[in-house]
Amino acid sequence: MNDFRIPIGSWVESFVEFITDTFGFIFDLVRAGFDGAYEAVEFLLGAPPFWAIMLVLGVLALGIRGWKFAVGTVVGMVVILGVDQWDNAMDTLALVLVASVLAIVISVPLGILAAKSTLASNIIRPVLDFMQTMPAFVYLIPALILFRIGVVPGIVATIIFAMAPGVRLTELGIRSVDKEVVEAGQAFGASPWRILRQIQLPLATPTIMAGINQVIMLSLSMVVISGLVGAGGLGAQVIASLNRIDIALGFEAGLAVVILAIFLDRITASLGSSDSGGFFGSIRRVLRSRRVTDAVAFAPDTNPAPAPQRARV
Repeated sequence: MNDFRIPIGSWVESFVEFITDTFGFIFDLVRAGFDGAYEAVEFLLGAPPFWAIMLVLGVLALGIRGWKFAVGTVVGMVVILGVDQWDNAMDTLALVLVASVLAIVISVPLGILAAKSTLASNIIRPVLDFMQTMPAFVYLIPALILFRIGVVPGIVATIIFAMAPGVRLTELGIRSVDKEVVEAGQAFGASPWRILRQIQLPLATPTIMAGINQVIMLSLSMVVISGLVGAGGLGAQVIASLNRIDIALGFEAGLAVVILAIFLDRITASLGSSDSGGFFGSIRRVLRSRRVTDAVAFAPDTNPAPAPQRARV
């Protein structure tokens, strides 16, 4: 038997202990901030009566995708209420919203940085590979040590697990913008910030929104894992059904997760598509056409008018 062993795990454990002892107060502040954000969103979703939340979600679905999706949304929420998982579903939705927003706030600027700098892209890409391939359960161990049991370790693990597609697709979208359009903007004297804001981001919006959609879906997939560290919600119900071998509870909690996943997926997919129906979809198409018109205005004229000929005397 080979006695040679590299103590990588011990090194990581020592590093985590050092971080905990040295910067413990910072992690306490982060815990308080994440806890406060979660409790605020949870209050907004849990304090009003269920019919008010159903009405808001139905109107949102109506404005973004049309009346068919609005009816389906209301029916899905009625099913969640009927299986007695409404409060747990709202807790889970609050966790997903907080984690997704934080992951998007981190991932989109990182994607822009990676698109602008080859060096940054070469550094960020292997880190994202590591984050995506590492089992999600592993993130819970240092998160528990740094933030203690509760909803915050679940939020932190969800952010780490879900932010990779946001970075990758933001970089892909910006790099896929036609270089001639960007060069035309530079030729007209536009600043890099203006090129990013008026050319690259509008043209890359569908790809970026696809990344945001994946961030939200991966955040929702972490619900059950977050339930292992005391995050509550539907994840805790699934864990309880596993411990008790309760098929009924497991199916009802899983069905509620599926309904939330369908709602969030269709909403975010519609925000990145110009073909979606609804009132907000019409407004979005008008705004996008204006942005694309501004972007194309920078493009060079491929068929310039012929120069006027000098009149013969």
